[in-house]
Amino acid sequence: MMHSTVPAFILGALMAVSFAASAVELTISCGAVGQERALCEQATAAWAKQTGHKVTVTIPSDRTNERYFQYLVDLGAGDSRTDIYQIDVIWPRLLAKHFVDLKPYIPPEEIQRHFPSIVTNNTVDGRLVGMPWFTDAGMLYYRKDLLEKYGLPVPQDWSELADTALYIQLQERKASGSGDLWGYVFQGAPYEGLSCNALEWIASYGGGTVIGADGAITLDNPLVVMALARAASWIGTVAPPRVLSFNEEDARQTFQLGNAVFMRNWIYAWALVNGQGSPVAGKVGVAPLPRGGMKGMSASTLGGWQLAVSKYSKNPAVAAELVRYLTGEAVQKQRALIGSYAPTLMQLYDDPELAATQPIFSSLRPILDNAVARPATRTGDSYMAVTTHFWEVVHAVLGGRGSAITNLSGLQEQLRLLKTRGNW
Repeated sequence: MMHSTVPAFILGALMAVSFAASAVELTISCGAVGQERALCEQATAAWAKQTGHKVTVTIPSDRTNERYFQYLVDLGAGDSRTDIYQIDVIWPRLLAKHFVDLKPYIPPEEIQRHFPSIVTNNTVDGRLVGMPWFTDAGMLYYRKDLLEKYGLPVPQDWSELADTALYIQLQERKASGSGDLWGYVFQGAPYEGLSCNALEWIASYGGGTVIGADGAITLDNPLVVMALARAASWIGTVAPPRVLSFNEEDARQTFQLGNAVFMRNWIYAWALVNGQGSPVAGKVGVAPLPRGGMKGMSASTLGGWQLAVSKYSKNPAVAAELVRYLTGEAVQKQRALIGSYAPTLMQLYDDPELAATQPIFSSLRPILDNAVARPATRTGDSYMAVTTHFWEVVHAVLGGRGSAITNLSGLQEQLRLLKTRGNW
């Protein structure tokens, strides 16, 4: 009896046709701050090579509020062009109805390896609408070489920071004859980044979190006035007037060029300011943000981003496979090693290679554990209106357009009316 065999090249061709027929094209919207784009493109390209699928990476605005409203428009229209969205930690409840439940696609034991608080944040009405990708918190970056030069310690409260920043700024300007160096840079433009900074200032003085756990508006108190008045006093003295237009990258670039003594930024900046070719590489230290006075506390706003699958995707199961890959241990570790993006997988904080390569993570767990959450959950669908009013008023105070007392009184009334309409 003769046995027929299929030539290898024909078998290979048949397999290729079958493989191509099952391949799909996905589009993912990734971030653009720091090394986000490059790392997203690298990871998705690796997955595409493994699976035979094709992935296109799109880049939205690096202003989080602009990105949110663009997402809202696209998702509200049922747009199927984007399969996976990178979403802020404050958006799961706001956008939940547009995303699929990831629980059927990702094994429970994998979900349980992430920080439970982030998984809870991303779970809306029992549905896991976003997988944790990286977490974040506000940090104080400082020029350790300049502090050592003048024999000064790392500031413990905001008054010390302003005094230290001004002293070094004046001494260095005198020595160099240049006015390029400033004492402190942060995110001062009117957008979500300013809300994060202002929340840190207010919470550090014990002034609350804008909206309390019971839904009460907590702005009508002297500690809030003190915090914002203190921040306003920095503009033009230790912070450049143009800081009122700064986002994360503006602050990072100014600091990295050697033009600031201190900087408030997220964790991602660590890899860049210490990267190859950075003028300040090896000269930078990092610490918790200052307290609000001797009786205050250090307060860092909780940040971080998740990956969500659009319910309008034509290939939700394959999109969920990509999300599972991107939020898995191998990719999270690679992102942490290269870009200092803080993992959401708890076991990575005990990884010896990561600890040796990115020492910032050794001091990060306590900061993340005590980070201050924005009142997104408490205000529900009203959050974007709340934060917009908040950052506009803070920006006015910093810019000298009215006193802190007057502006906060108006904001208290705005939020009271919003609460009445929004019923949070």
